[in-house]
Amino acid sequence: MIEVRDLSFEYPTARALDHVSFTVEEGAIAALVGPNGAGKTTLLRNLAALERPYSGTALVDGIDVRDRPRAVHKKLGFLQDFFGLYDDLTVIQCLTYAAMANGLRGRAVQEAVNKTLDRIDLRAHKEKLAKQLSRGMRQRLAIGQAIVHEPKVLLLDEPASGLDPDARRDLSALLRELQGQGITQIVSSHILAELEDYSTEMIIMEDGRVKSQQGVEEGPAATVFTIELASANDGLGKWLGARAGITVHQADGARAMVSLEGDAGARAQLLKDLVGAGFEVAGISETKRSLADAYFEEVSRGDRS
Repeated sequence: MIEVRDLSFEYPTARALDHVSFTVEEGAIAALVGPNGAGKTTLLRNLAALERPYSGTALVDGIDVRDRPRAVHKKLGFLQDFFGLYDDLTVIQCLTYAAMANGLRGRAVQEAVNKTLDRIDLRAHKEKLAKQLSRGMRQRLAIGQAIVHEPKVLLLDEPASGLDPDARRDLSALLRELQGQGITQIVSSHILAELEDYSTEMIIMEDGRVKSQQGVEEGPAATVFTIELASANDGLGKWLGARAGITVHQADGARAMVSLEGDAGARAQLLKDLVGAGFEVAGISETKRSLADAYFEEVSRGDRS
């Protein structure tokens, strides 16, 4: 659904995107993460055809953002960090305006507005002015404006900024609902725990480049096992790393965190082999590796190289 190849973008004094390449499949929710200044917002603006890439290619549903920006706008919704609402318009008026601005006319406008009110769960508040809404409801309305024309792709830049825990939970539920309706999403956020609630993959950016991309099923959500030794042995990490079917995430002389291919039988065999190799195993515990764990592991891997 989204394909980016060697995309570069330059401001007058700096290169913000440096040969960025990645793909996001239809129906995925990609978490776009990285430190401030990594190029996340610039990337989203290029994908939204609001900035013109210096070089490279970005395709949204097969449409090149450089060659056909207006066609991209019909396929895409974009919620920027500092989104705007017309405070003196009602919810239904805001959605109507957004629908017409995206080219809908006649009965199609009313049908789109009615459908969007249900999608963002604001039908009970449709006659309220935008300025009368809570922060969470304003966020829902802003998302409604971005999806009222039924785009295939939704780009969100820091959507949970300023939301309280209940509003963040509601936002997560809404994004999962939109995914279920077939909308492909890229969500940029510094709140990794919130991204973990709905992301299917993670794209890490650093210094204008994509540092890594991994599926949540393959990385952050994977089950990991912590092996603890009763007596420290500096050879633990090396021994584990040499075995097939084992990925070592962290290891020192006293403990190691690993992913293990196979079922309970594979774990039993690992325990047997550890003891047979002379390691005094105190225990093996199972846990889940979080999105934050995967992010910081990738960042620290770069620091060590």
